[in-house]
Amino acid sequence: MLRKLDGLSVRVDDVIYMPSLDAPDERPHPFVYFISIKNDSPEKVTIRGRKWIVREGDGEVTVVEGDGVVGQTPVIAPGESFSYNSYHVTRGDAVAEGAFFGETGGGDWVFAPIPEFKLTVPGWA
Repeated sequence: MLRKLDGLSVRVDDVIYMPSLDAPDERPHPFVYFISIKNDSPEKVTIRGRKWIVREGDGEVTVVEGDGVVGQTPVIAPGESFSYNSYHVTRGDAVAEGAFFGETGGGDWVFAPIPEFKLTVPGWA
């Protein structure tokens, strides 16, 4: 059974619009985001997967799911954190949120919500 683990939290450290990054014509707006997963629980947690939900300003919803995080399955001991950055491309302004899924040292499946954050294109109307 999946449960929210008290003390396992996610922080969005920064979101940066990066028009210099490669992006397809249909999604021309790249954003780099910086995330930290902090483990203030008494249990060791291995991050096994993630699910992102990105809602574009025009109503389109994209769901991104996968194993691990940035190609890794980090083990986060009590009192430690794991930070990384990645990017997403949009058609325009969007809002992102989701969750990371992990397994404790005792084999329990847990999750930590990713707080909602905005992907705002500068000058986009």
